[in-house]
Amino acid sequence: MNTIKVTLFEDNNALRDAMFFVINGTPGFKCIQAFANANNVIEQINAEVPDVILMDIDMPGMSGIEATALIRKHQINIPILIQTVFEADEKVFQAICAGANGYVLKQTSPARLLECLKECVEGGSPMTPLIASKVLKLFREKNNWPAKSEAVDLSSREKEVLLYLTEGLSYKMISDKCSISYETVHSHIKKIYKKLHVNSVSEAVSKAIKQGLV
Repeated sequence: MNTIKVTLFEDNNALRDAMFFVINGTPGFKCIQAFANANNVIEQINAEVPDVILMDIDMPGMSGIEATALIRKHQINIPILIQTVFEADEKVFQAICAGANGYVLKQTSPARLLECLKECVEGGSPMTPLIASKVLKLFREKNNWPAKSEAVDLSSREKEVLLYLTEGLSYKMISDKCSISYETVHSHIKKIYKKLHVNSVSEAVSKAIKQGLV
């Protein structure tokens, strides 16, 4: 497996150093850059392009949410994993809507954090179950306009996988639930994205709710 290159944005010096050493001390991972702020985020990530970005949600100057939105505005599709101490509903919603691929708490274990980074690189959208349920609730509340009529031909298995996606299950958890391989889950999700004409789990969840697919 190719080494996963990570760019880290974290304003807490001690935590940034700790994550830098954890990432670089793990085979298959390399922290290529670590920044205390994201005030020059486009120049920072273009200087050495990573495979995934680990972004603190609250930083001095430009916040992680604002940095994520700016990255997406520049049509940069590098996966972004948002990290924070708090499970604040509106910030969760803002981070996902800004284009973040996943969202984890800073209390998450180093092993799980590395799994989430890998999952993002592989096209997944890791979230803790509590965050996933809050995001789903917020999508349901904010997407209450009439659904646009559009036929979407999903197989029964794809609908099942999509439902588990909206519940925030990881690829591995979906694999276990459906008794199928990790690779098969990945294949189903790629087909779901193609059929829904979306590129991220947030878009898939939003469209699935508006279309009444889940």
